[in-house]
Amino acid sequence: MTIYAVTYRYSDDVATRDRVRPEHREYLRGLADQGLLLLSGPFGPEEPAGGLLILRAEDKAAVGALIEKDPFTVSGVIVSSEIAEWEPVIGPLRSGIS
Repeated sequence: MTIYAVTYRYSDDVATRDRVRPEHREYLRGLADQGLLLLSGPFGPEEPAGGLLILRAEDKAAVGALIEKDPFTVSGVIVSSEIAEWEPVIGPLRSGIS
């Protein structure tokens, strides 16, 4: 399978984000349990509101389908996302995602 980096940008609706976050994280835990989600997390407080996910999937369409089912997407928290194929080469996490 191929590795993909997904960048999320969040809406300004912090109340909805906070309300849906537990369901979003549970969804991501399920993807991790399936071996599809390798890493995820929000950007720091000085960055635009959003997050990064590193996923393993057959193709971009499969990643897109996963993103569409994310409770953050369904509830409108995600205002944009970018999917890019990623080829990790160097670093301590490399062996864990090959």
